[in-house]
Amino acid sequence: MSLAEWDQVCVLLLDIEGTTTPIDFVYKTLFPYATHNVEPFLREHLAESEVGVLVRELKAQNEQDRATGFEPPAWLSDSDEARLRSIVAYVRWLIARDSKNTALKSLQGKIWKRGFENGELHGEVYSDVPGAFDRWRRQQREICIYSSGSVLAQQQLFRTVISGDLTRHIAGFFDTQTGIKTAPESYGKIAASLGRAPREFLFVSDAPKEVEAARIAGMHCALCVRSAPPSAQRSASETIHTFGEIFPR
Repeated sequence: MSLAEWDQVCVLLLDIEGTTTPIDFVYKTLFPYATHNVEPFLREHLAESEVGVLVRELKAQNEQDRATGFEPPAWLSDSDEARLRSIVAYVRWLIARDSKNTALKSLQGKIWKRGFENGELHGEVYSDVPGAFDRWRRQQREICIYSSGSVLAQQQLFRTVISGDLTRHIAGFFDTQTGIKTAPESYGKIAASLGRAPREFLFVSDAPKEVEAARIAGMHCALCVRSAPPSAQRSASETIHTFGEIFPR
């Protein structure tokens, strides 16, 4: 798809990790926070119905992991304490593996919510993101987020950045409840949910497989490579290095 065809774009659909937000923030701040706080969180909330649903889904995933040849921590039921400790061990195992399991992501979102609300966590974005959001909204373009992190976690991240609440710019949030990010049908579902054609979207991500899936679905795409210096011209593969290259005016 040519650069000229980007004029059709009405919606910016953005990945988070490595696109709007430094990867280090996810791996060095969010994941360790969830790992450290999962046990006290479950001790306080395990009896709640929403958490109980997530635990049952995690138990099913544990069984599936064993059936497919992995060796996750054993899921114990000898006592309430043994059960809780085994859940904690399994959640930590999944986090260490960067699992995209939907129940895990929902549980992490609940743990992070407490951290964002009590000030232990603050959202982080690249310096060009707030200005780009302002610019795109002035251009009457919508902004949506699609991440493997839960919608709750996404909202908390963008709501608590130092520059101010960015959720006021964001029209929609999507997570793995919609589908996995490497499946073209996931992007079709997002477009349909907003009542738009895929060609009206520009999907931006640092993950080539996600970009290819969105392209197959009919979206315009840009691979975000934050680690390389900005270049004067976009490459044939539609690579960008900063949000300043996307609809600059």
